[in-house]
Amino acid sequence: MKLLDLNNLSHKRLKALQNSGITDITELLHLFPRRYIDKSKVLPIWNLAGQNEAVTVVGKVMKTEIAGFGNKKRLEVIVQDHTGAMKAVFFKGWKYFIKQFNIGQYVSLYGIPNQYGRYISMAHPEVERLDSPDDFKAEHSLIPVYPSNKHLTNAFVTNKIIAGWINQILQNVQPKEFIPENIRQKHNFPDVNQAIRTIHNPSKKQEAAKALERFKYDEFFLFELSMAKIKFKRFEKQRGVLLEPGEMTKKFFNQILPFQLTTGQISALSDIRIDLKSGLQMNRLVQGDVGAGKTIVAIGSMLMAVDNNYQGAFMAPTEILAEQHYHTLKKYLEPLGIHFRLITGGQKAALRRDILTDIEGGKCQVAVGTHAIFQESVKFHNLGLVVIDEQHRFGVKQRNEMLQKGNNPHLLVMSATPIPRSLALTIYSDLDISVIRELPAGRKPVKTAVRSEKEREKVYSFLEQSIKNGDQVYVIFPLIEESEVMDLKDATMGFEKLKRRFPEISIGLLHGRMKPEEKEIVMKRFIADEIKILVSTTVVEVGVDVPNASIMIIEHAERLGLSQLHQLRGRIGRGSKQSYCILMPGVKLSRDGRYRLRKLVETTDGFEIAEADLKLRGPGDFLGTKQSGLPEFRYADIVEDRLLLEQAKNDAWQLIRSDPDLTQPENESLKAVFEPYFQEKAEFFGVG
Repeated sequence: MKLLDLNNLSHKRLKALQNSGITDITELLHLFPRRYIDKSKVLPIWNLAGQNEAVTVVGKVMKTEIAGFGNKKRLEVIVQDHTGAMKAVFFKGWKYFIKQFNIGQYVSLYGIPNQYGRYISMAHPEVERLDSPDDFKAEHSLIPVYPSNKHLTNAFVTNKIIAGWINQILQNVQPKEFIPENIRQKHNFPDVNQAIRTIHNPSKKQEAAKALERFKYDEFFLFELSMAKIKFKRFEKQRGVLLEPGEMTKKFFNQILPFQLTTGQISALSDIRIDLKSGLQMNRLVQGDVGAGKTIVAIGSMLMAVDNNYQGAFMAPTEILAEQHYHTLKKYLEPLGIHFRLITGGQKAALRRDILTDIEGGKCQVAVGTHAIFQESVKFHNLGLVVIDEQHRFGVKQRNEMLQKGNNPHLLVMSATPIPRSLALTIYSDLDISVIRELPAGRKPVKTAVRSEKEREKVYSFLEQSIKNGDQVYVIFPLIEESEVMDLKDATMGFEKLKRRFPEISIGLLHGRMKPEEKEIVMKRFIADEIKILVSTTVVEVGVDVPNASIMIIEHAERLGLSQLHQLRGRIGRGSKQSYCILMPGVKLSRDGRYRLRKLVETTDGFEIAEADLKLRGPGDFLGTKQSGLPEFRYADIVEDRLLLEQAKNDAWQLIRSDPDLTQPENESLKAVFEPYFQEKAEFFGVG
């Protein structure tokens, strides 16, 4: 059956369907109702008083009247049953509605009753014309309401017409089942044919919910199956170099490292050691809050590569961060006699040639740099391990490009942006995950407080005293320039005001519109303690360690997301001093704004904050990037349906392990649906 076979399908309606993304009957069949009107609660008119929810009334039309004048005209219809009379009122479209009512006609009205004057009335009720009061059947009164848009509305594609088309398709088409029988039975899901019929014509809302759950599961299952296959294909079947801790690794942890590892660091390193000696290619994400000590884990991992005569590569998203890692490596690797080089995009030609020669010849044992590290001109002698810092700043394709630099090098990615479990189950499904939750010993949690505009002078006095005691300060503004639309303090104006308020204190300005070299100069001066107050936009969200920076003021803090506020706060508290984050909201706070600030004051746990932020903003806004690989689900919600997502992931992994190519007879139908779906995902993740 084709779209052109549908009844009442004019050229205009066909065009409206196509403009709405519906190009065949399968897509129309999967246009699920957005809600259902439950008309099963039928009341006599005399019982309507005091009802505050929608109900159904069945009665006879006794009178129609146009009331009001000019633009205020309305249609009033008096309907009567054996207990009394009520009024149906139509303010808009009364010329259309008056044709629906004939004196003596029986109708059912569905709406919320209200008392106006002597009549109970319903404003714009749903109307169904009946030949007699007995024609209304309460048991068949769950009416699907389909999504609409301007294309469908302009072509007069009404809810009734869509319902008619769906029923016509269901009389001629039977969708083919593809979920294996054992999985369906395990979760008590209806088969696809029954589910599609139920969702369009349910007798109870619970039936519709169970049918929808089946389709949500389908989306999760196909996605997780593709992730399982990608991981199986790339990592569980792909050999990796064997790496074990040797002399350098042991000396680093036993003699060079000046502090004890945390439980989380020990656990992450244990996971990595198991991966590196498994003979299979490691593909692991280490998650930890800002300052949790992920860099030490990365260094320990690269030393295992060096111990086995392989090279390590350490990639960071910005030159400033790459330089910070370079100086950290210098502190720990120089005493071990390890040769390492920094590679960035802005280096002079002669220096760059020298670095490239060292890397290709094998003299350079560890290379650290920006995205410049995976350019075509960079050739590694014997790359064994790739570390990518701040994974969310790189796309999946960039991650895969680094893996082409060696013969199946191991991959370790790190993120200081805590990812809620539901997101980790999707965008990072092809990675194994280790989590570092606690901070290193001696780190004090940042104290966070909300202060009003009236308390600004007290805040400035505190800031002044702290600077005298040797502290440095961040002052964060949401915008660069003043906005006419939003009454926000901007960084440039704030910078000028602070210079006037603190004429004796060195103040710097940093924002996203500055050239990279300008930003670098300012940041280096701040690191060198030449700048005491750094006024900045949110570009410092992922930045460098400045142990002396122990105070942060965030202007209009309510305008920023929870996770972003937490990341900003993570720029301070890097040393042993007590640090303070002061949130300065605007005058008017929304409910969400109050909740975000309260949450930030209550906890410093990045994972708890990330979960709360995900619920507030949804996954798309939370990640803020299309390149992350986040799938777009039509029916499922990874936050609300997390348990279903976990079930789908477990089922997918069991299936791929037992039948990776879906060649068993019971998986034949699944294979036909899965292969084209998988091809798209495989291309995105760089798997042939």
